[in-house]
Amino acid sequence: MQVRQSIHSDHAKHLDTEGLRREFLIENMFVADQYTMTYSHSDRIIVGGIQPVTQAVTIGDEVGKQLGVSYFLERRELGVINIGGPGRVAVDGTRYEIEHEEALYVGQGARNIRFESINAGQPALFYYNSAPAHTTYPSRKITLAEATPQTIGDNVTSNRRTIHKFIVPDVLPTCQLTMGLTKLAEGNLWNTMPCHTHERRMEVYFYFNMDPETAVFHMMGQPQETRHVIVRNQQAVISPSWSIHAGVGTKNYTFIWGMVGENQVFDDMDHLLVSELR
Repeated sequence: MQVRQSIHSDHAKHLDTEGLRREFLIENMFVADQYTMTYSHSDRIIVGGIQPVTQAVTIGDEVGKQLGVSYFLERRELGVINIGGPGRVAVDGTRYEIEHEEALYVGQGARNIRFESINAGQPALFYYNSAPAHTTYPSRKITLAEATPQTIGDNVTSNRRTIHKFIVPDVLPTCQLTMGLTKLAEGNLWNTMPCHTHERRMEVYFYFNMDPETAVFHMMGQPQETRHVIVRNQQAVISPSWSIHAGVGTKNYTFIWGMVGENQVFDDMDHLLVSELR
């Protein structure tokens, strides 16, 4: 488990490129037949990837020991979105078939969680977020058709995109975790511009569907102290509540957003004008 400490905005503005990448970028999300795990002190979110190929992958009780509890989800909830081939997740003996671009919510208290690919030649890629939880809600699979879609933006401003809200209150109850997947229309490059902050929630962006020569310039920092991090395929950026989070790609791409914090109101944002940014 990697651990990322909280970074004050006054500290972040003095970091160089290497420092920004070290503190905020998660570069290696998927490793064959293993899980990866990054623990951020920002609202205690956990971010990672699971790539079962030749064998199933289980998140065992060893994670609980690192969290100071008996097992991983003793006091946590979990959201998973599969960006690879068809897979299967077993939660305390209940099996869920999770196809490409389908999601699974796992409620607090689930102990035995097992991930596997249905076809080793086309392995599943399970991207996940986990947040502290105060009660148990039922585990549930969410298909792309069941996610709440919203198409916004404009080709003129190069930000036409469709937001698929998988884990939000309109779809199912959770303690605090929300997750969704946003697809940019062909020829569009910006994911969020004009941008915003939300002091009440932190957020993680996970970028994918990018070829080796595609990059996203992820904008971060306070609105008047902006910085950027160059992000490649299947990498994630941690965004503290004080930071903007917007990106422009050299080509269109897809990204998963996950939020943790005080509320689950998707539109609770502090909007900014482009003219306010520096």
